[in-house]
Amino acid sequence: MTRPKDILLVTGMSGAGKSTVLKTLEDLGWEVVDNLPLVLLDRLLDAPLAEGSPDNSQPLAIGIGARTRDFDPERIIRRIRDLRDRHGLEVGMLFLDCSGAELERRYSETRRRHPLALDRPANDGIGRERELLAPLRDWANRLLDTTDMSANELAQQIRASFAGDDLGEPTLSIRSFGFARGLPRNADLVFDMRFLRNPHWDADLRPGTGLDADVSAYIMDDPAYEAALSRIEDLLILLLPRYKAEGKSYVTVAFGCTGGRHRSVHVADRVARRLREAGFSPSVGHRDLGAAPQDALEGSPAVV
Repeated sequence: MTRPKDILLVTGMSGAGKSTVLKTLEDLGWEVVDNLPLVLLDRLLDAPLAEGSPDNSQPLAIGIGARTRDFDPERIIRRIRDLRDRHGLEVGMLFLDCSGAELERRYSETRRRHPLALDRPANDGIGRERELLAPLRDWANRLLDTTDMSANELAQQIRASFAGDDLGEPTLSIRSFGFARGLPRNADLVFDMRFLRNPHWDADLRPGTGLDADVSAYIMDDPAYEAALSRIEDLLILLLPRYKAEGKSYVTVAFGCTGGRHRSVHVADRVARRLREAGFSPSVGHRDLGAAPQDALEGSPAVV
């Protein structure tokens, strides 16, 4: 028997980044097969190892989607349960989602036709596909919304999540963002840092970011800073093992401030360091770090 220890099914909306994910996993050393008909799954799992492969430890990623021959979401779910329950295999599913408006933009930009609407507007195919894939989205243990991600950002996220990954170990992401530019789509926990002193209203600090020492010192000087951050860190250290015990495979913690350049950036970096000290392995990303500072977004300076 040559079945791999870990199997990841990669599915989701057409145009949401499945090809990018599979290519990135292949670069990480995964065996990758795309658009495999379900009827051939057993044949693939029982096939002899490639020459030079010492054992069956190489993880396997299988891309599936609405275009896959004999595609049937309910059959796929039953088959995964069978692999888990009867064969003891570690099987996960990553579902890539994306907003309809962004998918339409991507199809327009690339001048490609949606595979489920070859003779109709892309929006028709997007709606049909979303309905068809709904059972897999509900059942997947990993959900990633790529609406606000470039292909490069998606690849970075996958590398951070799956390099040396055990499918049973939650992937932890720490993110900063600006409320003025919208809530992050993937966040499980959101903390509002707008109660801290805002460096934007200091002319010398405004061009900087929360990664700069002078900006960090200004934020840390807030009387509420240490007590609030310590409590947030203790809460996360308490909660994260419980998410794992509940079988959650992907946990994203987001810290927001008004513009997403100062307070949230500093706090995200600090919390990530504390979590590493506690034995976790978070990746860190700053969604709005490169945005230009704008008084209109920040509102009015606080009166003390």
